[in-house]
Amino acid sequence: MGPLFQVIGVGHSCLDQLCTIDRYPAEDDSTRIISISVQGGGAVATACAAASRLGVSTAFIGNVGFDRISDSIIEQFAKDGVYTDAMPRRADYHGLQSFVMVNQTTGTRTKFPQRDTNPVIEWNKDLIAMIEGAKVLHLDGTNWENAFKAALIAREAGVLVSLDGCSMQADNEKNRQLASMADVLIMNKKYPLRVSGKASLEEALLEMAHWGPSLVAGTLGDQGCVAVIDGRLEEFKAVPVDTVVDTTGAGDVFHGAFIAAHLEGMHVRNCIRFASSAAALKCTRVGGRDGIPSKDEVLALMKKSK
Repeated sequence: MGPLFQVIGVGHSCLDQLCTIDRYPAEDDSTRIISISVQGGGAVATACAAASRLGVSTAFIGNVGFDRISDSIIEQFAKDGVYTDAMPRRADYHGLQSFVMVNQTTGTRTKFPQRDTNPVIEWNKDLIAMIEGAKVLHLDGTNWENAFKAALIAREAGVLVSLDGCSMQADNEKNRQLASMADVLIMNKKYPLRVSGKASLEEALLEMAHWGPSLVAGTLGDQGCVAVIDGRLEEFKAVPVDTVVDTTGAGDVFHGAFIAAHLEGMHVRNCIRFASSAAALKCTRVGGRDGIPSKDEVLALMKKSK
């Protein structure tokens, strides 16, 4: 068996083409691109990169192809210290891209991700052993088959399962199944409403807290975060920063930072504050990967914003 890692990621990975633009145009109109940045992207992939930069040993499991996009995805992971030997090359697979338009006025972004039609992961004994030897398995629901199988392996081995509730399947029963397998379930504001069927975020979070996770939370961008802790809803304000340049990857960095803080033994409230500070700092820079802050930067902002 190969080396053991604290965190294993199984989920979406791509190459982000980030274009900062004058303004977002109406349909059949145009705008000007001010700058272009090419970075690694993907929900779990960027969370793994964030955890790695924050001092956690991290690996990503997933297929890649022989194309130049796949080459770039591997290079971006390596730059961030994420182990990639569990990413086999396959001739029937191609690297995915996402085109992101960043509005320079607001810092908001509009994404155009490429649909993933690649084959599912073939789970050999080495990949299974990597998950069994980890502290945390981090997932998203982009490829449900991959995520569900990885969650089964982790639960059987007693490995904590963290799920980024963002991508949803058309079959909502699949979403409910995966959410129920998570120990840490942190979601965007759309996911809990759709998956739970409740009318409000508060009702949705309280309902999903009964499904099995030890932590259920919803991230709300500049409105902060709401979490169910000890059976009660608690609100956490967003951490202010001077200038928001780009929100791309903020939620992904939140997940990676939360996991890093959890592995350091922080209380869940401090894990959320640490993650909120990391996500806020990311928003001061373009891109989900280049925007990842250092641990010292996060701790400094966390202390300042108390």
